[in-house]
Amino acid sequence: MAEYRAAVIGLGWMGMLYDLAPRSEERFNVDDVDRPLPEIDVYRQLHHHDHPGDEGNPNSYCEAFHDRPGTEIVAAVDRDHKRLEVFTQRYGIDATYTDAEEMLKEVRPEIVAVATNTKHRADLTCLAVECGAKAIMTEKPMAHTLEEADRMVNTCAEAGVPLVCGSTSTTHPSFAVAKRLLNEGAIGELISIETPGPFGQHQNWSYFLDRLPSAVVGIGDTPRAESGSDEFRGSGMAWAEGVSVHFRHGAPGVRLTGEKGEMIFDFDKHWRLWRDVEVEGVSKGRAGLPWPTPNFNVPYGAIYCLDDALACLAGELDEPKNSGRRVRIALEVELALKESSSQGGSRIDLPLADRSLGLQYDWFR
Repeated sequence: MAEYRAAVIGLGWMGMLYDLAPRSEERFNVDDVDRPLPEIDVYRQLHHHDHPGDEGNPNSYCEAFHDRPGTEIVAAVDRDHKRLEVFTQRYGIDATYTDAEEMLKEVRPEIVAVATNTKHRADLTCLAVECGAKAIMTEKPMAHTLEEADRMVNTCAEAGVPLVCGSTSTTHPSFAVAKRLLNEGAIGELISIETPGPFGQHQNWSYFLDRLPSAVVGIGDTPRAESGSDEFRGSGMAWAEGVSVHFRHGAPGVRLTGEKGEMIFDFDKHWRLWRDVEVEGVSKGRAGLPWPTPNFNVPYGAIYCLDDALACLAGELDEPKNSGRRVRIALEVELALKESSSQGGSRIDLPLADRSLGLQYDWFR
């Protein structure tokens, strides 16, 4: 018998479809329950991914729960009856609902994936905790406003519930290797972090900084996109107790620079490590070293969110790598950078007093 009963709220791409269908680029009204489904193969033997050769790891929450020993998927929620029918056909489970509150109160699952769009994600997270959930995974972006993020993080923390906010590269085990190397002094004392943007949707820098900066300065933000997003598109800096964080276009996924070396992550080149060395007859220089296993690989997805949640429940991990707390840091920094840019690059001190501040995202988020 599985140790944890799991349920998924929202059977979209990350909830279920990634492992059953090729990714559709068409955009359908999220409130239209008659939207067409992509071509689906519920009996495929290998999990589907966009790039041939990447098959094998579950990407969706449904498939991750289904595949993982120790978890059993027992229920699903979606407004679209067609998706619920596909879920039943794939997993042989009749416990399907169109109302999340009804499911949570009747089924009371121990692990809940909230894979809806962003609206009401905070409400569903807090309701799941109220109904006894022991671990929660949400999709990205975590929430629209700081108030929502505060409510999610605080509710889960008070109940001792690990909260993973987004199936992102940060959840990959190679990021834990990088954090271990950093803590062991592999590159000396951390001096700076460089990354393309604050990315409240997909942070990979706040995992290493691990605290809210004291101040930020931002420039070059752009108007809200026609698609709906007003995420920060400019450049900037943040400061936190001797560490500077640089947000600039063209930066690698994350660059960690220390007094004695450097670590760089990029999706295409994965993790790389350099360390200062001294060779007889040669002045001190920086040499590339092998990266300890594992290095980053694709596909990555909900499977690693689940790994972190289960490790927390087993007492093996204090906090998920892409935890709600760390994503909230990225969201708050992003909002502060926007405010700074709107003021012509003025310094903005953190934390922000106005917790009603938030971001709009593309409608399908």
